[in-house]
Amino acid sequence: MKKHLLPFTFKYGALAFIGLVIVFFSFQSEYFFTYGNLTDILRSISIVTFVAIGVTISLTVDGFDLSVGATVSLSTVVTATLMVWYEMPLVVVLVVPIVIGALVGILNALLIVKIRIPDLLATLAVMYIVNGIHKTYTKGYSIYNNMPLPDGTTAPGVMDKNFLWIGQGKLLGVPFPVILMLLAVIAAHVFFKYTRWGRQMIMTGGNEEAARLSGLKVKRVRTLAYVASGIFASIGGILFASRIGSGQIDAGAPMLMESVAAVFVGYSVFAAGRPNIIGTFFGAVLMGVLVNGLTMMNVQYYTTDIIKGSVLVLALAVTFIHLNRRKA
Repeated sequence: MKKHLLPFTFKYGALAFIGLVIVFFSFQSEYFFTYGNLTDILRSISIVTFVAIGVTISLTVDGFDLSVGATVSLSTVVTATLMVWYEMPLVVVLVVPIVIGALVGILNALLIVKIRIPDLLATLAVMYIVNGIHKTYTKGYSIYNNMPLPDGTTAPGVMDKNFLWIGQGKLLGVPFPVILMLLAVIAAHVFFKYTRWGRQMIMTGGNEEAARLSGLKVKRVRTLAYVASGIFASIGGILFASRIGSGQIDAGAPMLMESVAAVFVGYSVFAAGRPNIIGTFFGAVLMGVLVNGLTMMNVQYYTTDIIKGSVLVLALAVTFIHLNRRKA
């Protein structure tokens, strides 16, 4: 019995736990299990999910990107200033932050792949650099419609209504950020499961030396992974600006830990035991459900961190106990 219980817990425990949490909160509040609230949960995790997909990609090649939160902040304020300060057209507003995210990824790859600085140290340094850049760029101010400028004038632009619809609008009754999130999750899952580049990333993360000896261009694969991580983080920043309707400095600060938690909870989904897109999505869902349900129960916001941390510890414990037994 014990022999079969642990593998079953490892494979389906996270999904069962999400189900139990939903049932628990549904009994606690009649408003929890409603279409409006469930779509609000999905909308609330859409930004974190984009960031978490990027972290998943970096972990897949046996790396780790600590700079994603800073990239979210930078792309958020750049997006807002392009509209409020410079009155740029929507296409420029959307493209420039994505290019910036890719450049951050290239910088990470240069330090890690070319100079061979360990991932954690390199991306930690880049995180500080990017944080400094976005605060210097905005002089420490959040960006909002017709804001006063240091020279005494008023910013000429406002946040574009079409841009705001991306984060606030609905398509066929479904919040548009939720649709974007689901499309991104499906596309990333298909990429890893069915494309050559996706399989090469998995091979590189599994055993870099073996991948290199089998003819893979490991350095190029790792570089693309960090560029993708930066791009997904910048998309998260764009969505944040369109949802809030302003450019908040340090918007991405909590995103790093939220996304990392989602990724590591995802290790235990379907017995993956490694970074995977579907697991990351369910990890983000679990975190979103917990925050929403606890808020409905009027639990103090700072207490939710204890609960989220405990859930993460539980998920990791189940995952690594099983992996260690499998190796034994």
